[in-house]
Amino acid sequence: MFTLYRTTLAMFCLASALPFAAQADDAEKPEAPVEAAASAPAPRPPLLERSQDDALALERQVPKAEQQANGENFLALWKPANDSDPQGAVIIVPGAGESADWPTTVGPLRRGFPDVGWSTLSLSMPDLLAERPQARVEAKPAIEPKKEDGESAPAKDTPADANANVAQATAPEADAAESTDAVEADDHTSEKDAERIFARLDAAVAYAQQQKARSIVLLGSGSGAYWAARYISEKQPPQVQKLVMVAAQTPARVEHDLLSLTPTLKVPTADLYYATRTADRLAAQQRLQASKRQKSSLYRQLSLMAVPGNKAAEQEQLLRRVRGWLTPKAE
Repeated sequence: MFTLYRTTLAMFCLASALPFAAQADDAEKPEAPVEAAASAPAPRPPLLERSQDDALALERQVPKAEQQANGENFLALWKPANDSDPQGAVIIVPGAGESADWPTTVGPLRRGFPDVGWSTLSLSMPDLLAERPQARVEAKPAIEPKKEDGESAPAKDTPADANANVAQATAPEADAAESTDAVEADDHTSEKDAERIFARLDAAVAYAQQQKARSIVLLGSGSGAYWAARYISEKQPPQVQKLVMVAAQTPARVEHDLLSLTPTLKVPTADLYYATRTADRLAAQQRLQASKRQKSSLYRQLSLMAVPGNKAAEQEQLLRRVRGWLTPKAE
């Protein structure tokens, strides 16, 4: 009986020692390389801008003969006038979120003007950098004074609520600093946006000249009217004879608003607005008042009426009003 007990005890001790021996053997073996860490994931290609996606879609829909591109790598749609003696070229500048063949204003005018003696060049516009979400800058935590032994040193003669008072006193300054940085960033991105858009307008004007257009008109829709007006105000291109603004809007976070640009325009300008839209009517009234303060103003307003349920009639009305202003004899 004693011999059986001793044998059983020895087997138990041997079984208990096996896991430790296995761990020792594993420790001596070299570690196998981790495949997941060795093979780094391939970087994702940058996403295209929304305007680039729209341009790719238009390339599949619009006839190739109407598509034009240049060194600025943007799509423009050219449609020559259906006339042996065309009046000129209308360069159409879409607004935010609109493509070069947008079904409202842009597309109907692009296809309608060639039938009344005007060639059209409709541009695709870049996404605005100023309208992208800005990263929030977090304030750095305050660093407390340290003793020589590494412990925090208590402030001398400081009441219990002093930290709260200091935080309240410095909070407006921090907010002001953050808002100042945001304003500087907005100004910077606004200038970048203007550079990109002006480069496309320069290319469009040059292309219209290559097509022997005897008159060049800029026509902006929505926020495109703002950029067309700002382009003429700042660059004053002698090749552009007239400006047409349709339902003009000022983009967010820009340096100059449309109200301040209107009096600086030195070319005949037609400002078309929908009288049935209260906000558009009030904004147009302010622009009209600003133009009246200038001598020899070439600014004129034309009202439009929305036609609910009949977009075709509404777009026909728009084409007729713009054509009548460009060529008065057409009326």
